[in-house]
Amino acid sequence: MTIIAPSLLAADILNLEADVKMLETSGADWLHIDVMDGAFVPNINFGPGVVESLRKVTNLTLDVHLMIEKPERYIEDFCKAGADYITVHAEATNHLDRTLQLIKSYDVKAGVVLNPATDINVVRYVLDKLDMILLMSVNPGFGGQQFIEATYQKLEDLTNMIKGTNIKIQVDGGVNSDNAPKLVRKGATVLVAGSYILKHQNPKEAIQLLKRP
Repeated sequence: MTIIAPSLLAADILNLEADVKMLETSGADWLHIDVMDGAFVPNINFGPGVVESLRKVTNLTLDVHLMIEKPERYIEDFCKAGADYITVHAEATNHLDRTLQLIKSYDVKAGVVLNPATDINVVRYVLDKLDMILLMSVNPGFGGQQFIEATYQKLEDLTNMIKGTNIKIQVDGGVNSDNAPKLVRKGATVLVAGSYILKHQNPKEAIQLLKRP
């Protein structure tokens, strides 16, 4: 079954715990935590302290997406804060293999994020170190953007590349009930949705719609 990971980027920051509890009861599988540094992407938000606080109030998988330059500087902090998955942008580090090894040294699952224009071949020689690959279907940094149609072909190509592995493929950006079925057919196993779920009048229904075959 498809894993649904609501993005807390769309949550009410002043009522974060309440939104987390609501997402738990609504059927969310993971929580997707976008970390932005104001350099790799324009916005600034959550740090390790937020992850540590979330770990205290939920047993859901904490999926930490580092949209930051030189993410290796903060891997230890986020691992110790309680992250279950940490994904780093291939575009943000000069030493991708080393950074992935560092994440896994803390017994945390490791992933690579690819921006819309980044070729999937950048992960070809680190597949043995990957638990997940995240395809950005919008340009990172802002919520509520329109889904980029070229993601479908990229997803299909990536699915073929990793055939025979246990690597999860996550898609993030503009995901909704209209494109979710096609994304799953093309190989996506984890769907990230922020505004679609958290701004929906019935978040439980929104999650169920994303999980439908």
